[in-house]
Amino acid sequence: QVQLVESGGGLVQAGGSLRLSCAASGRAITTYTVAWFRQAPGKEREFVGSLSWVGGSTYYADSVKGRFTISRDNAKNMGYLQMSSLKPEDTAVYYCAARFVLCSREQNDYEHWGQGTQVTVSS
Repeated sequence: QVQLVESGGGLVQAGGSLRLSCAASGRAITTYTVAWFRQAPGKEREFVGSLSWVGGSTYYADSVKGRFTISRDNAKNMGYLQMSSLKPEDTAVYYCAARFVLCSREQNDYEHWGQGTQVTVSS
């Protein structure tokens, strides 16, 4: 079983940056796809991006493409989400998720989830 814990959320002004971290335990996530989702108030949870362990392929939602970058450090069993040029509409609870091997944009495909970390972007 994989346990995920996010950290790094907070309050930031529009145009600023934040880096979220996702610490995995219980099992090495070397062969897992790591993904980030977010849920804004009153909205459904949505895909932000994912990073496959196979070839390091990344996929991003159009809304964050060019501003957000997903990375991972397998030696530390960590995943990261670097967010830049933040906008008020990026305000949400951000979740880290992991799935064995295969990439997906669908949250139902992910077996392991963190508890979420709040990101608030002020205008």
